[in-house]
Amino acid sequence: MQLSLRSTPVPAAGAAARAVMSPGRIAVRRAVRHAGFWTGGSILLVLLLCMAAAPLLSPHDPSVQDLAHRLAEPIWSESGDWKHPLGTDHLGRDYFALLLYGGRISLLVGVATIIVSMAIGTVLGVAAGYWGGKVDQAVNFILSIRLTLPVILVALVAVSVVGQSLLLLVLVIGGLLWERLVIVSRATTQQLVNREFVTAAQAIGSSTARILFREILPNISGPLIVIGTLELARAILTEATLSFLGLGVQAPLTSWGLMISEAKSQLLFRPWLVFIPATALVLLIFSINMLGDALRDVTAPEGRA
Repeated sequence: MQLSLRSTPVPAAGAAARAVMSPGRIAVRRAVRHAGFWTGGSILLVLLLCMAAAPLLSPHDPSVQDLAHRLAEPIWSESGDWKHPLGTDHLGRDYFALLLYGGRISLLVGVATIIVSMAIGTVLGVAAGYWGGKVDQAVNFILSIRLTLPVILVALVAVSVVGQSLLLLVLVIGGLLWERLVIVSRATTQQLVNREFVTAAQAIGSSTARILFREILPNISGPLIVIGTLELARAILTEATLSFLGLGVQAPLTSWGLMISEAKSQLLFRPWLVFIPATALVLLIFSINMLGDALRDVTAPEGRA
C-alpha cells in the first residue's frame, strides 16, 4: 500500500481568528493599520492639547491690549522676541494667546452646531424611516426645501436680521447642516425596520419608544458618528466664513475666522497675521476630515483600505 504524504489543508490561523472576531475588534485592528486614522488623529490630538493647555502655554490674556507693543513681529523676524512668540496684533494682543483661545471658540461652535444638527437630522430621519408613508413624504418635502437654500446666504440673512450672538450662530448653522444626517438615518432605519430583532420586539408588545431607543438608534449610531465627524469640519468652516464676514463671533471673543478678518488689511505688510490662523484652520479641518474618512473605512463592512 502506498501512503500519501499530502495532508488535508488546514485553514490559516489568521483567517480563523478573523472569523470569530467581533465587529468592534475588527474595527480596532483596521484603525491601527490605517494611516489616515493615525495622521488625522495625531494632528487633531495635538491641536486639542494645545487648546486645552492654553493657560500653561501662554501667560498672556488674549483680551488685554497693549498699544505700545502693537504689531510686534514673531520670533523668526530680526526684531522678534520670546515674550510674544507669534508677535502681536493691531491692538497689541499676544497673537499666540489669541490663536490658542480662538481655537477653543472655533471648536466649541463646531461641536455645539453638530449636536444641534444631529438632533434635528436623527429625529427627522428615524421618523421617516420607521413610520414611512405620510411622515416620510413630509420629511422628504422638508428636506427638499432645505436643499434649495444656500447655507451661507441663509446664515448671513438670519444673523444680520435677528442679531449677532454665539447662541444664535450655533442655532443658525446647526439648523442648516442636517440634510446628510437625515438621508443616512432614514436609509439605515428603513433597513432595520424589517429585521428579525425589530419584528420580535414588536411581537412581544414593546413600545415604540423602546424599539426606537433600544433597537434602532444603537444600530444606526455608527454611520451617524461618521457623518457627524465629517459635518464638524463643515460647521467650523461655516463659522469661520461668517466670522470673516463680520457676522459670526464678535469681540471680546475671538475665533480663527475673526482673526483672519481683522488681519486682512495687513496681508501685504505682515502676512503672518493671516497665515498663522489660516494654517491652524486648515490643519484642524484637514485632520477632522481625514479622521472622519478613516472612521468610515474602518467601520465599513467590506473593510475598504
